[in-house]
Amino acid sequence: MNARERLIVGLDVPTLGEAEKIVSTLGDDILFYKIGYQLVFAGGLEFACDLAQDGKKIFLDMKLLDIDNTVASGVENIVKMGMSMLTLHAYPKAMKAAVEAANGSDLCLLGVTVLTSMDEQDLIAAGYEYDPHTLVLRRAEQALLAGMGGVVCSAEESAAVRKIVGPDMAIVTPGIRPAGSEKGDQKRVMTPADALKAGSSHLVVARPIVKAPDPKEAARGILAEMETAL
Repeated sequence: MNARERLIVGLDVPTLGEAEKIVSTLGDDILFYKIGYQLVFAGGLEFACDLAQDGKKIFLDMKLLDIDNTVASGVENIVKMGMSMLTLHAYPKAMKAAVEAANGSDLCLLGVTVLTSMDEQDLIAAGYEYDPHTLVLRRAEQALLAGMGGVVCSAEESAAVRKIVGPDMAIVTPGIRPAGSEKGDQKRVMTPADALKAGSSHLVVARPIVKAPDPKEAARGILAEMETAL
């Protein structure tokens, strides 16, 4: 895969109008987009289907978690939408149900390990007994055993996760910040080049592109940096 197939631009904006403007501005430079809660609840699901029909790849970031039957039913309908990637929390039963529901399709299921906005104190407050690194590796192994297409983790854990999941599974990393960018609410971040070198297969970048004065220039700069690392 080249950089264009690996860069996922997060459409983390509040309205369809803003999302449409970003996609129009970026044009053919960007192939892959992430659509999450913010845009989904503003009509983003139909927009996601439209983009997929136009030849774009869509990473639907829903972080599903529910009883097995509900997860499976949701995945079955998402397969019909033509999405390329879908996230669910990396709980073994949920992952198993999702894998069975997506069997035979091209949908890449991603297990979310530990959110990149969380550090050890956040996990302790949430009642977990593991530090972020340990929990990420545990969930990566469970995702592999469940037959998932990949995992979502911080680029800081990419190298260790790659050793567990092998060369074929996707490792999708948010919290990507070009040198000099603000971290925002992310706590475990890395530059695009360093993330790829560490073992990430796909990079999710939102604010450094969508909030840039010139999103197209920002996207091209990140793609160029990624190419140097490939």
